[in-house]
This record gives sequence, C-alpha cells and structure tokens, in this order.
Amino acid sequence: MAGVAGKLEVEIEVKSSVEKFCGIVKDFPTISKIIPDYKIIEITEGDGKVPGSIIKATVDLGSEKAVYKERIEGVDDAKRTLTYSVIDGDLVKHLKSYKRCVIVTPKVDNNGSIVKWSCDYEKASPDVPEPIFIKDFASKMFSKIDDYLLSA
Repeated sequence: MAGVAGKLEVEIEVKSSVEKFCGIVKDFPTISKIIPDYKIIEITEGDGKVPGSIIKATVDLGSEKAVYKERIEGVDDAKRTLTYSVIDGDLVKHLKSYKRCVIVTPKVDNNGSIVKWSCDYEKASPDVPEPIFIKDFASKMFSKIDDYLLSA
C-alpha cells in the first residue's frame, strides 16, 4: 500500500544571534543537555556533529516516548543549513521516510534570527495521523535553545 507524502513547516523568531543559534542547532550532544525531552542514548557513528553521524535518541512526546536513530545528512555553514533524517526506530513504524531541514538566517535588523524548520515525510499508510506533534516539538525545542543561549 502506498504511503501519503506530506510536509510540515514552522518559522519562529529567536533573540539569539545566527552564529550562536547555528552553533547549538548543529550540535546534537549539546541539545541533548539543554532539552530534557530529547536525550541522546548513543552516538553510533561520527561525533554527532558532522554529516554521516548517526545518533540514537529518545524523545518524550508527552503520552509516550519514541526511540529512534537519525543521521545527519548535511551541514552547510555558509547557508546555515542542517539536514537530517530518521532512519530507524519508533518513528519509522508510522513514517516510511522522514527528513528535516533547519535554516537559520539573521533578522533584517540583525537583532536576532529567523529559524525555519521543515519536515518532509511519507506516512506508512493513509490511516496514520499527520505528525503534527513533531512540528510542535521543534517549536518548543527552538524556544528552549534560545532561552538557554540568552541566559548563558
């Protein structure tokens, strides 16, 4: 049975500079220390910061926890872009494919940054609900990262 493709997007403004925010967003081990709901269980390949790194993580989604593996697909410092995909675990039971992208750009007045997050996915079946919880989790995560950077 064919899956159903979809895309989720969110854009939020943060007060942190592009440099600070990008430094954290591409550093999964540090994010794991900042965000209580996202924990790295193990870095199975690479260092958790460069393309090809594979990270086994758990995320607390409120009513349940999901354990999965994600691979960093690309890090482009010049374009301030990070792409990664989920390759195994609880999330792929419901989503045949799942790829995320984060782009951080300076605000026009250079007073903070704009974080654009998108997720392209294919559901395993039409019966699987839209994974809105992922978008909500990303928004909360970016706000917590901003709070951390502003308090540091």
